[in-house]
Amino acid sequence: MLSLRLLRGARPAALARWALVALASWGTGLLLLAALGWALAHPKGGASDAVVRLGWCVVPVVVTVQLAVAVGRAQPGAWPRPGLAAVGLGRTGVVLLAAATATLVCAFGSALALVTFLQLRGDITGVPYHGVGPGLLATGRSLPAAGAVTLLALVPVATGAASAARLRTGGEAADGVPGGLPWGVALVATGLAIEVTAPDGHTLALPSGMGAIAPAAVGGWVLTAAGLVLAGPGLVHGCGRLLAAFRPGGLRLLSGRGLQHEARRLGRPLGLLSATSAAALSGYGLQQHTGRTLGPVTTFAATLVAVCVLASAAVAAVESRSARMPSNTALRELAAPASLLRASAAIRVGILVVAFLAPTLLVAALSPRP
Repeated sequence: MLSLRLLRGARPAALARWALVALASWGTGLLLLAALGWALAHPKGGASDAVVRLGWCVVPVVVTVQLAVAVGRAQPGAWPRPGLAAVGLGRTGVVLLAAATATLVCAFGSALALVTFLQLRGDITGVPYHGVGPGLLATGRSLPAAGAVTLLALVPVATGAASAARLRTGGEAADGVPGGLPWGVALVATGLAIEVTAPDGHTLALPSGMGAIAPAAVGGWVLTAAGLVLAGPGLVHGCGRLLAAFRPGGLRLLSGRGLQHEARRLGRPLGLLSATSAAALSGYGLQQHTGRTLGPVTTFAATLVAVCVLASAAVAAVESRSARMPSNTALRELAAPASLLRASAAIRVGILVVAFLAPTLLVAALSPRP
């Protein structure tokens, strides 16, 4: 009930972020139900084929949970902390409240996905929708309630657990050096090595008939993506140290110290954006190589993933900007020109683009052909 009251009294920007989380949960729920519908409509296709289709839904689930965690982490800063403390909610209570809010929003999106799927099947109005084909909706077949509820509960439950764990241990960004860069580089190197040396057993079908790929190559891609996310904070911190090295002036020092302070906040969303960009480049090259076009479901899933990843990076950027407000105010009180702050922001953006573009292009170039 308190979560609903906080959502009702939130500012328009906060409501827009939560609406985006609900929309992402809705889209992911539709994809999961579509995988279930395909399994019901093709009982002779084999359990392995159904598991493969359901396995490709892991990517939308992960990015949706990431977006919900990012929005939930940024939300407590806008809540009336004195009022929450007055009713007995300390830091742990605020953490659990934020996790409950994120879970509630995702549950609403999943429920909306169920209603939409039933509407498309014709279970509500009696007129099924024929635009996506009966192979995904399993029209005329009974939908197992237990399976549908289990799939739809995946995003809310994972969001609640991840939000509680991230908010409980996250806190504000620390000034210490992130320690994940060596491990991230090791994971990226290992993943690329596995991708390059993957055997020729192309047994894992890709969406939209794009061919098949070796399961070892998919495992290498997972390691590479995890390495990029893990190495992100260290890479941002290293860019800050590079800017602030070798007798810097005021502009370089301001930009470098800012990146070092924001490394933990910006690193992982940027690492995830880098991994997603590499996958998009690989997918585009594959599409040009095979001459096939993406199907409507694959296009919907790719758009959902792109929106979630970009929104997570945007939320981190807005949170970082809010954290810099006190220092920017102090600089203005010291008569610092506005051009100094704009130039510092441009330098930070420029060096981050260069730093994350290199691994993105490297991973995309070394991705195996199906």
